[in-house]
Amino acid sequence: MAKLYIVPTPIGNLDDITLRAIHVLREVDFVLAEDTRTTSFLLRHLGIEKKLHSHHKFNEHATVRMVADAIAAGRSAALVSDAGTPGISDPGFLLVRTCVEQGIEVETLPGATAAVPALVQSGFPCDRFCFEGFLPQKKGRSKHLQALADEERTMIFYESPYRVVKCLEQFAEVFGPDRRVSVSRELTKKFEQTVRGTLAEVAAHFRANEPKGEFVIVVAGRPKTRKGDVAEPLFQND
Repeated sequence: MAKLYIVPTPIGNLDDITLRAIHVLREVDFVLAEDTRTTSFLLRHLGIEKKLHSHHKFNEHATVRMVADAIAAGRSAALVSDAGTPGISDPGFLLVRTCVEQGIEVETLPGATAAVPALVQSGFPCDRFCFEGFLPQKKGRSKHLQALADEERTMIFYESPYRVVKCLEQFAEVFGPDRRVSVSRELTKKFEQTVRGTLAEVAAHFRANEPKGEFVIVVAGRPKTRKGDVAEPLFQND
């Protein structure tokens, strides 16, 4: 039976591809790629030749029905993004929803995503967290941040190197300059780095050191307090 496979791809280190993902990419009839050039490079690395079709945020509304119809007609497809798991801050949701509505089976493979390793190595609680992805760049950004001011769960954000300093400064205004943060960049790559400290300290670090690469910002939640208690910081400075 034909189906849609959601196939995570490495976020940096190509050795992070799973054996199951390789098998699926070899067996499907065609691959839907966010950027065919990026996916072509990955497939060549894996020794796979496969028909590629573009599926990105600029054309997904126009193509989801055609893709679903092709799968319903008996052709299996794999959806990949440039890096990580499709649907997580990448195209994928609309196609999955359309397939589900049409009774087409969807199978999602486990695999790479930048949020989880950044969260785990932050040192902040991982039992409850909220993933915010990329915040709105302009309209609604301030309101969105204010809504998170009292969030007690660990928060995960994605940001580009061009806006990371401004983002940390905005976080300091909303959450307070002493709120703890862990900023990871270039995860799984040669120059992977994680910088930890208060929002004020980490913002100062990246003002002095030009931000480069893809960033994941993990912010500690607001410390829980009980009536009459004085809030204790989650971490003490060494």
